Amino acid sequence: MENFLLWGFYFLTFYAFLPGLISRTFGFRVFKHGHANREIALTFDDGPDPVYTPRVLDLLKRYDAKATFFVVGVHAERHPELLKRMHDEGHVIGIHNYVHKSNWLMRPSTVKKQIHRTSEIIRKATGSRSAYYRPPWGIVNLFDFSNLGYLQIILWSALFGDWRKRVGAERLHKRMMKKLRPGEVILLHDCGATFGADIDAPANMLLALEPFLAAGQAKGYKFVHITDMIALTDGNKAVKRSFGWMKRTLIACWMGWERLFHVMFRVKSVGADTLFHYRVVPYHGKTLELPDGKNIAAKDAVVELHFDNKKLLKMMTDSRSMMHLAIMLIREVQKGMPKLAQQLATDKAVQQAKGVYGVSMINRGAEQFGFSVLQIPKGLFDTTSRIYLKLLLRVLHPSGKQRLTEQGSRLEPRIMAISIDDFWQRFGSDSQEAQSHSKWKPTKSFENSIRQERRADMPPAPHDHSNAAREFTP
Repeated sequence: MENFLLWGFYFLTFYAFLPGLISRTFGFRVFKHGHANREIALTFDDGPDPVYTPRVLDLLKRYDAKATFFVVGVHAERHPELLKRMHDEGHVIGIHNYVHKSNWLMRPSTVKKQIHRTSEIIRKATGSRSAYYRPPWGIVNLFDFSNLGYLQIILWSALFGDWRKRVGAERLHKRMMKKLRPGEVILLHDCGATFGADIDAPANMLLALEPFLAAGQAKGYKFVHITDMIALTDGNKAVKRSFGWMKRTLIACWMGWERLFHVMFRVKSVGADTLFHYRVVPYHGKTLELPDGKNIAAKDAVVELHFDNKKLLKMMTDSRSMMHLAIMLIREVQKGMPKLAQQLATDKAVQQAKGVYGVSMINRGAEQFGFSVLQIPKGLFDTTSRIYLKLLLRVLHPSGKQRLTEQGSRLEPRIMAISIDDFWQRFGSDSQEAQSHSKWKPTKSFENSIRQERRADMPPAPHDHSNAAREFTP
């Protein structure tokens, strides 16, 4: 009897426990977390449910969100119209076995039959087979890795216990908000008709999901299905591999220095979803004469803007062309200016400021937002600014050295400044222009300059970033 129990333990260890531990801990042969800048993957298990799944689909449509539904075959068989609606509205459908039963309790051949049966149900309803599989409770056995070679196993990075009604909508929402960040693979349940779940639990999930989607939308995040998240992750990994170890080391050191600089000089963040940092300092330099008749003179307090170099690095590596980067930058500034105004309105140190001011090579298009773009007077500050910004470009840009060689004479740092009165008029909470910037469109002159630059360049390869920045580099 003792030997029988011992052999049973060995069998369960190698058949079930070790494969589950390895897949969950190391991600072996499974996808459970993405690498993305703004995207979050939503997934729903155990449906479709005739009551709750349509409400989930309505909510996703309202927020222009996409998701992946891992359906239980026995439920899908009863409601093929819901599968068709999922497919028609741009969502992805995955397999969650025909019955919600652990793979540890089934023979490999039984698991295979369950998957095939559910796959056929999906094919009949939508016209295409599923490419994704999520085992119930995320439990895999030894043979799943070999038997499911044509399917990608999907697990998750965030689980909230939403299948239990006692968790409540408020507590569930708090748990979800802690995982509101790019790259997460969120697991929720649109059906409570499985073993261990409460039949009405999805009602709480829906109450928590809507403010979660609204908060993500407010931060500029995008909710995507698993196909998009995998593609984004593969693309980001390819970009990362394009940097040599020395480049990665330099970037890490530079980012470390930037964090130290922010602490030492009390640079404040506007928010995790914006491009801006700032500090209030005395202005040093020649008087700046601005179009509205206001001046910024030496020793006047100014709001000194700083770009978030980590976000700039992502934008440079993500951009497909110079024009693409230009549009990305304009959109980031467009989104960030009203948020910057909200932050400055609550900062007492800003009350004495005469203007908003910055120095950067990213200066084309600044006039669209009311900033004057001015030359830096020749001198020590001009020289040190050129050295610093070109060094920054060389470190952060995927082809920074080449860009400096080819375009060094065109990469000129400029002062960008706007009076504080003009800034409040344009971007204050009561400003009509702040609202109009949410629907900003480039002027004809800006569009023409972009077209001229585009005609000068050949279209880049998918991961060729040699044309990514031009005059928009920092």
